[in-house]
Amino acid sequence: MQNIPFQFSHGGYIKQEAVTRSVEESRTRAIDVETDFDYLFPELAKDPNSLLPVTNTKDVIAKLKALGDAMIDSTDFTEPPPQAPISSTIPPVFTYFGQFIDHDITANTDRTSEDLKTDITKEDFKPLPPSTVIEKLKNLRRPTFDLDSVYGDGPTLDPNFPTEAKSFYQENDPVKLKVGQATDSPDIPGVKIPPEGDLMRDLPRDENKRAIIGDSRNDENLIVAQLHVAFLRFHNAVVDWVRANEPKNAGDNITLFKRAQQLVRWHYQWLVINDFLKTLTVKGTVDSILTGGLKFYKLRNGELFMPLEFSVAAYRFGHSLIRGAYDHNRNFTDRPLTPQPITNATFNLLFLFTGKGGLGGTSTLPFNWIIEWNRFADKGRASIRGRNSARRIDTRLTKFLSEMDNEIDQSNTQAINDLLKHLAKRNLLRGYLLSIPTGQSLADKLGVKRLTAEELQRRNSTQMNQALAPFLEKTPAWYYILKESEIRANGDSLGEVGSRIVAETFIGLMKNDPFSYLNKDWNPSQGVKLPNGKEIREIGDFLKFAGVML
Repeated sequence: MQNIPFQFSHGGYIKQEAVTRSVEESRTRAIDVETDFDYLFPELAKDPNSLLPVTNTKDVIAKLKALGDAMIDSTDFTEPPPQAPISSTIPPVFTYFGQFIDHDITANTDRTSEDLKTDITKEDFKPLPPSTVIEKLKNLRRPTFDLDSVYGDGPTLDPNFPTEAKSFYQENDPVKLKVGQATDSPDIPGVKIPPEGDLMRDLPRDENKRAIIGDSRNDENLIVAQLHVAFLRFHNAVVDWVRANEPKNAGDNITLFKRAQQLVRWHYQWLVINDFLKTLTVKGTVDSILTGGLKFYKLRNGELFMPLEFSVAAYRFGHSLIRGAYDHNRNFTDRPLTPQPITNATFNLLFLFTGKGGLGGTSTLPFNWIIEWNRFADKGRASIRGRNSARRIDTRLTKFLSEMDNEIDQSNTQAINDLLKHLAKRNLLRGYLLSIPTGQSLADKLGVKRLTAEELQRRNSTQMNQALAPFLEKTPAWYYILKESEIRANGDSLGEVGSRIVAETFIGLMKNDPFSYLNKDWNPSQGVKLPNGKEIREIGDFLKFAGVML
């Protein structure tokens, strides 16, 4: 069995030698790439007035850590206090669809700095000059929404041109992707998840339970893993659809695979822009860019690049969407049902029932943990709030994000491990290390009215305002973008600064990709259809076509 590509830790501390070894062991065209990170606003990154102070850095680092501590919601996740509502109107599927997208277009902002000569685990470090960041930090993904985490470098359809990803594909029908079967046993408690007779809802795995997929990060969290399964199933369903509806494209396997892959990519890209992005940004932002053009994202030296303000700050808004527990399915929920639910689907359990977590002792995913997608993707349910919604986009993160034991390494000191398992501290320190401009400077550049000191402090705990006091004039971009959403959009979407950076990045990447749906005058009316003739226009439609949601 080939080694599984991309042994990266999501959001974690990654030793340089481990990265090198992983890439050397897994030479697929999907991952053997280096593309550029750069600043969306390089002039800000070079301007000391637009950055956090670089004098007395030990003091700044200590204060950033205190702010990170204050961002963790200390309330019990099952009973949030009425004065601090946590639920948004955003369906929780978007939390993990966003993570899936991130894995498709970026890898490496969390890499340790062997070649950057510094490290966020030190009590004192110097922020890196922007020129050093641009030169040394490379993206180990193609930023083109091409689903290489699903396809790798494709199937081996011509024996003269073998691919590294051959093991991703079925032996008897090599244009289709492998899908794993969930474990069914009378010893496993609970009931089947509709459609009850379909157990082909796990990732394909080797004898060591490792997922045979293009990015191991997609098997670190059960919800992302189940979403990856949906993409495998969607592709296979598209192959069947092409065979039935486009016989001219099904005459040989090479043509068939290329057509199916094209349709999958375009449906995915359309959903990214028209469902995901429009749901999570200020109304009108996406349409204004699509019709009025890009204002800020410009190619660098004629090449695509991944903006650091996006990767290190704005797009990390997704961390605030994460709930401490989910209405995962009828077995793992807080709702009284018949039969009685087994237990709560808490965030830590989502890491246990993956390949890395051991799958609870079974060889594949136990049938009782298959996700019930209608509980995650239904916008009507989300509008009622509660467990069927994501958390609000705000500056309070679930306490589980300060207890991420899966990120630690027993060879590290306790102090380093305490930092590594604390996501808020890592995000703030990484932004400081990589010279990300402050929220105020980004707002000025975008022509958006700055948050006032009163807005930055509104709805905060006493601890939060004490920790925030040193940063009222110059606020870390990640914190600022979360607070902008909380105050100006009620946490139900990003605010203007966050919306513009995220939308400009996504649309900028797609508009500058000649193969994207935006450059092919394509829309879902030209794609696959559900059995009732409905087009794929929402993530729920995608899940239904994949056969993983009724």
